Amino acid sequence: MSFPLLTATAVLPAVGAIATAAVPAAKRTAAKWLALSFSLATLVLAIVVLVRFDPDGARYQLTESHAWIADFGVRYELGVDGIGVVLIALTALLIPFIVLAGWHDADPLETGSRRWRPTQGFFALILAVEAMVILSFEATDVFLFYIFFEAMLIPMYFLIGGFGDRAHAHGEATAATQRSYAAVKFLLYNLAGGLIMLAAVIGLYVVAGTFSLSEIAEARAGGSLEMATNTERWLFLGFFFAFAVKAPLWPLHTWLPNAMQESTAPVAVLITAVVDKVGTFAMLRFCLQLFPEASKWATPAVLVLAVISIIYGALLAVGQRDIKRLIAYASISHFGFIIMGIFAMTSQGQSGATLYMVNHGISTAVLMLIAGFLISRRGSRLIADYGGVQKVAPVLAGTFLIGGLATLSLPGLAPFVSEFLVLVGTFTRYPVIGIIATFGIVLAALYTLVLYQRTMTGPVKPEVSAMPDLRVREIAVVAPLVVLLVFLGVYPKPLTDVVNPAVKHTMSDVQQKDPRPEVEAAK
Repeated sequence: MSFPLLTATAVLPAVGAIATAAVPAAKRTAAKWLALSFSLATLVLAIVVLVRFDPDGARYQLTESHAWIADFGVRYELGVDGIGVVLIALTALLIPFIVLAGWHDADPLETGSRRWRPTQGFFALILAVEAMVILSFEATDVFLFYIFFEAMLIPMYFLIGGFGDRAHAHGEATAATQRSYAAVKFLLYNLAGGLIMLAAVIGLYVVAGTFSLSEIAEARAGGSLEMATNTERWLFLGFFFAFAVKAPLWPLHTWLPNAMQESTAPVAVLITAVVDKVGTFAMLRFCLQLFPEASKWATPAVLVLAVISIIYGALLAVGQRDIKRLIAYASISHFGFIIMGIFAMTSQGQSGATLYMVNHGISTAVLMLIAGFLISRRGSRLIADYGGVQKVAPVLAGTFLIGGLATLSLPGLAPFVSEFLVLVGTFTRYPVIGIIATFGIVLAALYTLVLYQRTMTGPVKPEVSAMPDLRVREIAVVAPLVVLLVFLGVYPKPLTDVVNPAVKHTMSDVQQKDPRPEVEAAK
């Protein structure tokens, strides 16, 4: 029996969460180092998974399959394709930086303070989320996926509600109320989507007699499974609704700005760079694979919602006064690009969407973590409270600019490649949608550069005149991510080589081929 590598990759952070939570309350520093150690060990296993994955091999690799709840046809089935394996790598990569960035975020405000939960709980919850996200990327049993898709809401709820941002202008009582509101809103939105998905999961089992992706694919290929048109469409809508909430897609997005605003910066990164990617990943793995005809039927409506997300999110980002809310609305715009690429039904669009998930995770991590370092120094999230920071903290300002330029997809940085592929892939099949979406790029340049101008340039405000530059720990957090942004912007081939074969399988699921160019290339 081969070593269960996928199980180990998910179980390791879960064990780390238990071990970290069990550290005595007086040993906060030991708990931090323990959490960091487990996150780094998980990263090593994720790299092993990535190295062992053969892009030209079987669609799902490193598979594991065991009976679980036999009476209901539920199996413990894991496997990774090219899309899942790069997202597992992204998750495992970001968690150590999230742990380092949040090193002091759960410390008591003063000795003996009980206004914050134990430090151990903060890092244990982060590792618990990592374990559930990784299992979601690995699960090839629909019911198994559903369990972890929903279970990750519990630790996220406590991270948002129990360890919120301390930079609040209206006192601790008001801050606690707003954190609770954001956490409950996050939970209710995602639970509502999950309950609708549960009905669709049950419906799928009634129709297919199994939860296994491989068995459903075999039954479809052999002609033994045929869904009625209306049945397939209703099931698709049940799955898609839950994924659109998680993604988030307009108009189901309103929980995200509140959650990111009230969270600490590392938890905000965990939300938008890690957890939300489960929604867009699931659209590729489950919606398109399980319901190909319904996916094509819904494509026009989904593309309209995606382009609304792009423009709406960018417009609201332009008008924000709160740094975190600006980044949240920018992420809504970026998720619109990802979903547009998925449903453009072209190989360029879907490859670009997958790369966008990875690149957006890295660029948002840089921008939000630097914003968190900035906010922790000044004690305010308001853009108007800053000015002239680049004169007193040039390294902080410089990395903030790089994160911003990546957010607006500057050529030479990683997000440019993915956004370009998404737009090309969309334009070849839906030119009007592609043209409208390009306005999101213009708006991204506006909100990013205005944010930088108002916070970093101009006269130095007295409140920031003594602001320290990035410390060694903070540089260790952002420097590797900046290097990765540049590397993948110049040389994205390592990612595309892994992703493209998986995209071909997805295109085959929906029986779509790329449109032929109107002008043939000269031979």
